[in-house]
Amino acid sequence: MTENVTPPDHRSEATAAYVLENPAAPGPFVVICEHASNAFPAPWGDLGLDAAAQCAHIAWDPGALGLARGLAKALQAPLIAGAVSRLVYDLNRPPHSPGAMAAKSEIYSVPGNAALTPKARAARTEALYVPFHARLRALIAERLARGERPVLVTVHSFTPVYNGQHRAVEFGVIHDADPRLAQAVQTEAEARSGLLTQLNAPYSAADEVTHTLALQATPMGLANVMLEIRNDLIDSPEAEAAMAARLAPILRAALHDLTAQEAR
Repeated sequence: MTENVTPPDHRSEATAAYVLENPAAPGPFVVICEHASNAFPAPWGDLGLDAAAQCAHIAWDPGALGLARGLAKALQAPLIAGAVSRLVYDLNRPPHSPGAMAAKSEIYSVPGNAALTPKARAARTEALYVPFHARLRALIAERLARGERPVLVTVHSFTPVYNGQHRAVEFGVIHDADPRLAQAVQTEAEARSGLLTQLNAPYSAADEVTHTLALQATPMGLANVMLEIRNDLIDSPEAEAAMAARLAPILRAALHDLTAQEAR
């Protein structure tokens, strides 16, 4: 079972590595969803995983694409999303990271990643990581050239139970080197979302989960934040849409708060 990430209209573009929707959208945000798909296409195939493992959270972030699309629509933002499973290549990991092509994830072994040669790792990197991040960098560069300062938002989901431990947090707000937008999102979310919100939970930059932000936002001094939603809260199209409607005003208010602070 795979997630269909075919672009919905002519304003989008698609490659083997990514789908880019509404690149000319006028809003200040750029929405990113690295773990959007659990597709296992040729030439990589299923990596030796059964159907259950291919649908499990190890293969993708369930609900994240629908949420990201809802946020992009509400915020009038472009959306770039990964087009294959993160087990083929995790686009939020650098090429030298073991997690980029993980041989084991939680309790699951990934046979197709167990003995990758340097040549095979380089081929996956060239086919998936390089075009995804090059296209995102181009999108950012186009906006910077127009005098805009795009705000990067990466959208993820996490499982309610990890290694046997229940996670109470519902909304995690994560930052790389620059905490300003994340702190503003946390403040707004605690005031108005009704979600149990924590900063840098259930992951933080120490867990190597902020690679996209570190690569694409931090060097340019761009405001950025990583959103992590517990996936039982976005387990249907209706729940995804409701969560997007809940979080979009929070992101707008947080950016307004940050802009006001910087103007003082």
